[in-house]
Amino acid sequence: MLLSQGRLRQAFFLLLLGFVCASSVFLFKTGLWERLPVPKQLKHERPPPPKPTPLYKPKPEPRPDIVDNFPSAATANTPSDLPPIPPWNKPPEPHIEEKTPLFIGFTRNWRLLQQVVVSYITAGWPPEDIYVVDNSGVMYSNQNGLLSLQNPFYLDHKRLTTVLGINVLTTPTLLTFAQLQNFFTFTSVEKGWEHYFWAHMDSPAVSDEEYEEEGLGYRSLYRRAITVMKETMRPDYGPLAARWFAYDRLTLVRTKAYVDVGGWDNLIPYYMGDCDMHERLWMKKFIIEDAKAGLVYDVASSVDDLEMFYRRGPLKTKRKDEVDAPPAEPAGPVTKPDGRSSPEYHELLKKLDEMQRSKNDDKAGRNTWQSRQQGGEGEPFHQDGAGFEQGIAMTMNFGRDVFEAKWGRGECNLRVAGLSESDAWRLIPNWEREEVQQKAKDDRERMEKERQKELKEEAKKKDS
Repeated sequence: MLLSQGRLRQAFFLLLLGFVCASSVFLFKTGLWERLPVPKQLKHERPPPPKPTPLYKPKPEPRPDIVDNFPSAATANTPSDLPPIPPWNKPPEPHIEEKTPLFIGFTRNWRLLQQVVVSYITAGWPPEDIYVVDNSGVMYSNQNGLLSLQNPFYLDHKRLTTVLGINVLTTPTLLTFAQLQNFFTFTSVEKGWEHYFWAHMDSPAVSDEEYEEEGLGYRSLYRRAITVMKETMRPDYGPLAARWFAYDRLTLVRTKAYVDVGGWDNLIPYYMGDCDMHERLWMKKFIIEDAKAGLVYDVASSVDDLEMFYRRGPLKTKRKDEVDAPPAEPAGPVTKPDGRSSPEYHELLKKLDEMQRSKNDDKAGRNTWQSRQQGGEGEPFHQDGAGFEQGIAMTMNFGRDVFEAKWGRGECNLRVAGLSESDAWRLIPNWEREEVQQKAKDDRERMEKERQKELKEEAKKKDS
């Protein structure tokens, strides 16, 4: 019986619907639907999400511009244009037979660097023996005068070399503290120096003008440091590594000793690097001892005018018609007949002591001077001051982690803990803790039981 036209349509529609559904299932299951061309007019693309905009930290509060702390040096052309060094502190002429190089590393804060250089010159150190190491990481920008005073990495190369008469060495890039120490040693090896001194750029030094030694009288800081160096050169002294003046604010180093232990560990870039170095020296039986040569301060600021380091009170001369008055009780330290220990000198000591106490009492930390300057934007090798400080702090923390991994402990007294140089990098972390010791004991016992079990099994196999 023939189907009616309506039934034919219905059957065709159902057949077509079944084909479409089966095709759709096939296309989706096989993933072919993603490859089918879609007419442009049928596309409905989602608009891309908005691009994130950079979010910035709050701008730091602007700080007042710094001013140069040695105005008379700004107009000077040679050392003779500067105030005279106090005569009792002048370096020996001619120079002593031994070499006495003094390294001072610099990265940031020109005012503090200039202060420490002037302090050593006025304490009797021969300017030609002072070597400032420009470790600012700006290559020859300072030598070529391309940085401004407000730039944290600014250094007046011309003033140091031409006016103050010292030497400036430039590192090829920014070195860490450990690398800088190795640079001192390397330079000494290159120049054939058996000994060298180094000083912190935030530690001005002053001769102790009250100090007189029996049979020798008064001696400047430099002359006393020379005596210490010569003492260590005696054959009966022993294997010297270093002499510390006020811990390591000023240090005398025997070059060969530092070379013998492989120098400073460059993997410990800042803090804990000194502990690692000194402990390794002691482990190899080298001598590190304290010594005295003068007064060395640890400060975070500078006096307003460095002429204060040169200035001394005028000596009073009696007129012929002047009658001697009865001596009065001194209200303070008495000025020596040659002008030493004058009121101006004690005013300098008082100021340095105040600055030292201020640094130690600063709730923001002892090294705020390192990030005090913010200028220099647009100048060669410019870096964001706060960012640079943050990066240095992160590197310091990394060094502490390396030290702890190297010795299995974070504390410094390695020898007291019974360690030797061969223990480096071989210790379990936190090996001193009771729970770590117990776990190690349990592991040993478990391994021994397993070994005994294996031996018994091997014996049974042999018997069978």
